[in-house]
Amino acid sequence: MAEFKVVVADPETGETFQREVDGQDANRFLGRDVGDEIGGDAVGLPDHTVEVTGGSDETGRPMREDVSGTRLKELLLEGGVGFKPSREGERKRITVRGREIADDVAQINVSVVDGEGDVAAAFEDDE
Repeated sequence: MAEFKVVVADPETGETFQREVDGQDANRFLGRDVGDEIGGDAVGLPDHTVEVTGGSDETGRPMREDVSGTRLKELLLEGGVGFKPSREGERKRITVRGREIADDVAQINVSVVDGEGDVAAAFEDDE
């Protein structure tokens, strides 16, 4: 059974909220790609829509939008998701995960893109 930690970002206020999802709510994320929109009721925001912006697996490898599927892949990176160069022109081989959400993913990052009401109030009501 899938279980994820979902980090919900509210771009209007700049706040983030964490939520553990499992069961039916976690199954709504399986098979989705980075950039897909999902109903917010999966994370406790029934009047909102959220967009998957990224995530990472249990070892901390980030999901990259330009790698298809759920597999691990070694990329030679100059920057971007997964690598921050310390000097100009530096490149490094980094292992990243594909853009599709599977059981191997431990954390999913989402951002609120549409909806009515206050996001912070919805998370405070559940505590």
